[in-house]
Amino acid sequence: MDINSLAHTKWNCKYHIVFAPKYRRKIIYGQLKRDIANILSMLCKRKGVKIVEAEVCPDHIHMLEEIPPSISVSSFVGYLKGKSTLMIFERQANLKYKYGNRHFWCRGYYVDTVGKNAKKIQEYIQNQLKEDLEYDQMTLKEYIDPFTGEPVKTNR
Repeated sequence: MDINSLAHTKWNCKYHIVFAPKYRRKIIYGQLKRDIANILSMLCKRKGVKIVEAEVCPDHIHMLEEIPPSISVSSFVGYLKGKSTLMIFERQANLKYKYGNRHFWCRGYYVDTVGKNAKKIQEYIQNQLKEDLEYDQMTLKEYIDPFTGEPVKTNR
């Protein structure tokens, strides 16, 4: 068990945090993906938060982090989303036309405490991108029936 320490505290606080861009736009690709990953890791280092596992998906972010008990989770996520928004718009000036009033992230977020199942959540985050791609493949419309090879008739 990995236990961290502050001056008078021993702690092991891990949180699974998920948040998404505004309107759940699938915008996080290529250079923007690298910029967002660098920005988030830099902001975490500034606050003394360790990223155990993270995945930047096209339409959301998964992070498994160790946040010290001296920082509340809500204030940390507010800091992370607020500062990263300013830095993203500074680096990617063309995004200000898509996102009015400099709001890049959705208002809410998901957070869950991690106890004994830290390894399972870490594996889930590692496989999240693959699972998203598999789900997207299942939702594609078939124009040719894979069993008969004939065009699919659409009922209107």
